[in-house]
Amino acid sequence: MFKELKKNRQLYIMCIPALVVLILFAYIPMAGIWMAFTEYNIQDGIFGSKFVGFQNFKYFFTGSTGMGRKVIYNTLYINFFGLIFGTIIPIMIAINFNEIRGKVFKKITQSAMFFPYFLSWVVVGAIIYAFFSTDTGIVNRFLANSGHDIIRWYAEKKYWKGIIITADVWKWCGYNSIIYMAAMTNFDPSLYEAATVDGANRFQRITRITLPLLKPTVVVLSLMSIGRIFFGDFGMIYGIVGNNSLLYDEVAVIDTYVYSAMRSLGFSYTTAIGLFQSVMGLILVTLSNKLAKKVNDGEGLF
Repeated sequence: MFKELKKNRQLYIMCIPALVVLILFAYIPMAGIWMAFTEYNIQDGIFGSKFVGFQNFKYFFTGSTGMGRKVIYNTLYINFFGLIFGTIIPIMIAINFNEIRGKVFKKITQSAMFFPYFLSWVVVGAIIYAFFSTDTGIVNRFLANSGHDIIRWYAEKKYWKGIIITADVWKWCGYNSIIYMAAMTNFDPSLYEAATVDGANRFQRITRITLPLLKPTVVVLSLMSIGRIFFGDFGMIYGIVGNNSLLYDEVAVIDTYVYSAMRSLGFSYTTAIGLFQSVMGLILVTLSNKLAKKVNDGEGLF
């Protein structure tokens, strides 16, 4: 070990600032996890508060309101379909961009697809409101002009999971397609040339060459997404829905629930929820990585 440190001392010295930041902001705060097993109060502190074991976790899963189970379902539902469509659509976009030969048109369309990534969720929420506002929304005007009854979108729960998933995919698909396009730049052109000489059409080249070569990139990005599947996007939910009590039960995710529960149920309860999210993320990433190695010739995230 000392020979290694001496041999590469300059590289290890360069790592010191990053290690200090990691220790200060990642490892030392882990001591606060103990709050999940206590009835925390400021006067007694983290380690002096009353120990209650798994009581906070039990209330989250079996509480009389049933909100814990509801927000888990909402989080998994939104993230699952966001992961599925957020993988398929960017791949389709990347393949289409890769097949475009006009440089000017390609640059314009790439910029247009990438633009939503730079919009905040507040702006996205305003765009969605312009579409679905009861009185002035574009969709209701279209329905009224077509002779149909207007819909009170912000009072109808059943539409909003789909709207949120669509907004999430729309915002991120341009960014994710850039990642897949970057992977495509490393593909060997001779494979496509040989396939063309052998008589393969464009669709066959995509299905037999492009998609198999993209598989390692898809696996890595999917594994990273699976690790966050129990974490809801707080900014997305509040940017689009806000404090609308009529829609809260339908779209509340774990993170928004933690925000609202912190004021009424305290730090111990919300710390327990955060610990549950982290543990489930670790378990899912580990299991998914093992599965990916079995189906992907030993290739995984780690």
